[in-house]
Amino acid sequence: MPNPYDVLGVSRSADEAEIKKAFRKLAKTYHPDRNKNDAKAQDRFAEVNQAYEILGDAKKREQFDKGAIDGDGKPRFTGFEGFGAGGGGGAAGGGRGGFGGFDFEAMNRARGGGAGGLGEDIFSHLFGEAFRSAGGAGPRAAAQKGDDVSAELTVTLEQVATEAKLRLNLPSGREVDVVVPKGVVDGQVIRLRGLGYAGAHGAEAGDALLTIRFSADARFQVEGADLRIAVEVPLEDAVLGGPIRVPTLTGVVEMKIPAMTSSGRTFRLRGKGLPKKDGSRGDLLASVAIVLPAAGDEALLDYARKRRAATAQG
Repeated sequence: MPNPYDVLGVSRSADEAEIKKAFRKLAKTYHPDRNKNDAKAQDRFAEVNQAYEILGDAKKREQFDKGAIDGDGKPRFTGFEGFGAGGGGGAAGGGRGGFGGFDFEAMNRARGGGAGGLGEDIFSHLFGEAFRSAGGAGPRAAAQKGDDVSAELTVTLEQVATEAKLRLNLPSGREVDVVVPKGVVDGQVIRLRGLGYAGAHGAEAGDALLTIRFSADARFQVEGADLRIAVEVPLEDAVLGGPIRVPTLTGVVEMKIPAMTSSGRTFRLRGKGLPKKDGSRGDLLASVAIVLPAAGDEALLDYARKRRAATAQG
């Protein structure tokens, strides 16, 4: 399985922002919607998402760095750890049919068998049907993992912000409840293990590969975990300063702006953005858009004329 750092093209010292930036760039490049007839690109897309599933999660990244899990997120298995490296009676157990100090011959004698029965007996018990002789039970049908299924889940920014639980019908016919993951980004593929098609002959089921899509929002623009919004401010409030009302994903909040605030000035409301994987939240960037009074405001027009004349004379 590929190394997730190599897949995303980042170093082991990369921080969360670097990892997310690399993932978003690669996901956009290899997304199936842009490569419908390119199987290699789709495989690469799956690799990119699997890599981000490991490195985008602080706990899984730590486990991978320590060697506890592999690039697929599965626990590492080191093999015959219970068997020693050397026999107690010389090389290869002193010629006694030993394996790493395990005396197969002695065990076979204890079971009442001769030397010829060792392979069929002990290996059948240790490793299953694959080691049975042709005279024993016939081979079992090969187990085969079920196929994966692909699905999309479109979510609103409010649902992302609240980590909502949503009901989803999968192509396999299963209906499941899905919680919007913390820190999810638009286009990310989430692997739901065991929710694909059933496996053959008792094998495990395939997985469901769920692509998360953010629905378009008329108010907010998404910039990573931050959100940006344009807030209309009356001219008098921009000139004199005072409180203005700013929409957020969790309701309207009040914010004070200073006097003589120009259009385009941006204010940061901390913690009013989208959730991050570490439990914190991004910010809301509120940009001022000054709204002039309706046509026919004679007092304002008179002031503007006098102001223009004074500026011209000066």
